Amino acid sequence: VFAAAWPWSAMAGPFYGGVNVGYTGGLGIHLTGSFMDFTRDLPLSARLTLGYNQASAGDPYAARRVFINDNTNGDPEKSAKTWQFRFDLMFPTFKLGPQTLYLFAGPRHARYTANFNYIGGNENFEVISQHWGWGLGLEGRYPMSPTTNFVLGGGFDWYLGSELDGHDTIYSPDLDPVNGREDYTYDDAD
Repeated sequence: VFAAAWPWSAMAGPFYGGVNVGYTGGLGIHLTGSFMDFTRDLPLSARLTLGYNQASAGDPYAARRVFINDNTNGDPEKSAKTWQFRFDLMFPTFKLGPQTLYLFAGPRHARYTANFNYIGGNENFEVISQHWGWGLGLEGRYPMSPTTNFVLGGGFDWYLGSELDGHDTIYSPDLDPVNGREDYTYDDAD
């Protein structure tokens, strides 16, 4: 998946506020707040992030087959979004030139909602899921002015599988489906 962002952060004492705008399968924005060096003896910082991304809803005809019925009538409209909550602890690891690079790691929570509306087909339903995960990465801050930094970093997030709930059907990665259709499985629903 291609991801690009325009990051910005502003400093007010030991607090940084930031905005990331980018594209990961759809337009996204993340708002962050960081408390720098909040411990007395450890150079440890904390960051809280709230993010919103437009996402891919997938194949609307397959979604109807897996969650409702085999009808093919109606013109499908689809949309999807993800809300993300992140908490990171950041630790300065080493210097790259004059700048310090920070290792960050922490828990993640994502809430995904896809909506499928079949115009003329009398079907409109949502598929929802909630996932927990972990993130790990490395970033550097480069001053642009006395109160503004350009933040450059990279990392990855890993999420556990979770139930997919749509209409009156639930598919789980480790349990039998509830009101599952035919022989469809979690992998089909995912």
